[in-house]
Amino acid sequence: MSSSTLFSLTLCFLVLFNCCFAQIEQVTSRHEQQQARRRSSQHSECQLQRINALEPARRIKSEAGVTEIWDENDEQFECAGVAVIRHTIQKRGLLLPAYTNTPKLVYVEQGRGIQGAVFPGCPETFQSSGQFSRDGSQSSEDQHQKVRQVREGDVVALPSGVADWFYNNGDSPLVLVQLLDTSNPANQLDQDFRNFFLAGNPQRELQSQRSSYQRDQFEGQRGRQDEDESRRHQQDRNRNVFGGFDEQILAEAFNIDTRLARSMRNEKDNRGIIVRAEHELQVVSPHQSREEEEREIEHRRGRGGRFNGIEETFCTARLKHNINDPERADFFNPRAGRLTTVNSLNLPILRSVQLSVERGVLYPNAMMSPHWNMNAHSIIYITRGNGRIQIVGDNGQTIFDGEVREGQVVTAPQSFAVVKKAGSQGFEWVSFKTNDNAQVSQLAGRVSTIRGLPVEVVANSFQISREDARRLKNNREEVSVFSPSQSGRSDEIA
Repeated sequence: MSSSTLFSLTLCFLVLFNCCFAQIEQVTSRHEQQQARRRSSQHSECQLQRINALEPARRIKSEAGVTEIWDENDEQFECAGVAVIRHTIQKRGLLLPAYTNTPKLVYVEQGRGIQGAVFPGCPETFQSSGQFSRDGSQSSEDQHQKVRQVREGDVVALPSGVADWFYNNGDSPLVLVQLLDTSNPANQLDQDFRNFFLAGNPQRELQSQRSSYQRDQFEGQRGRQDEDESRRHQQDRNRNVFGGFDEQILAEAFNIDTRLARSMRNEKDNRGIIVRAEHELQVVSPHQSREEEEREIEHRRGRGGRFNGIEETFCTARLKHNINDPERADFFNPRAGRLTTVNSLNLPILRSVQLSVERGVLYPNAMMSPHWNMNAHSIIYITRGNGRIQIVGDNGQTIFDGEVREGQVVTAPQSFAVVKKAGSQGFEWVSFKTNDNAQVSQLAGRVSTIRGLPVEVVANSFQISREDARRLKNNREEVSVFSPSQSGRSDEIA
């Protein structure tokens, strides 16, 4: 009897194990197929012959600011699978709470303010002091999730689907440059970025126009568009997510009256997505001093940069890191400039977002080593000054060679060779990279690929003498950022 029972239990476990294993295999296979389709689609869009330095294509005004969007249909953005947006928020301006279908990085180009992000299931750990009730318990006036102070140079990382907002509590405009990674595996929809606003009455131009562009270009079904014209006019004005729900349903869900539920729909609100607060926004937000920031950095360094997954969860995750501080530079040359990187090693939330950022500062006429990005696309946003960028493809064809200036964007696809040279005013940029630990391989300098080759290989490859091969390998002793070369300048003048 006991042996038959044991046999039955064993059989049940085997069946259960096989079913679970089959499910895991099916899910894994489905995920791999989806990733393969994304890679295949993305690769087919990277047949770049020529690209341009781009400025914003759309400009949408709101009550307390301006939103600018680069043309997401440009082939360099389609290749990288990204979209770029810039918000300029005036004093006391509030960028309304919203979430997107993609992970995003936000670079604070100018100003200061406060930022909030709401992670589902996380507790409201910030609360204002209240008064004691009769039973001795303290009732707080307000409580909410963590709010962060942001300033110029901060990089803020946000996973897909996380609602966030920004508020300008400074005296100058708060300028935010956002990169949305539409090709990220976290986006299960399509290559469009989609803003889901929790409040307001957002303008239609704020949404991606990539799909509509593709329909117009490839389907050409004008008749069907004419049939849908009246329907589109009825839906000409976008609404926030609550605008699509029935008032009674909202009233029941929030346990409020229908009047308040109607207000949530914001149907007559024409302020746009950046609104002006009636009074200075009062939220609970402790100020972190510079000393506290340094202690936090030293504490992390003391652990050797290793994380066991317990001390940093989504609820307590550090979402921002300042990249402007010269003391945090990874490479510094007093005659040329500096490079600073934010990746998943110093901002662990980037493991989830699968993005990273590089900040470059070149002094007048200095140069960044010719290099290629080994495992990421690089979307370069020029923050200050002017310079020259050259990008070379796999067939040796120059796909970009031009002067760039503040506010322009250029994309360097993965593995394409890139060089940057500062103009007379110096040159500064921020590169958003589509890998949480993006790696670069340099072509010139002390740690370059050419430096790592034997002299004989260099001499025979370029059909030059051994002496010339040695000069080619060893004449540049600097790393990453190069001071102006006297020989280069004399050749230029000649």
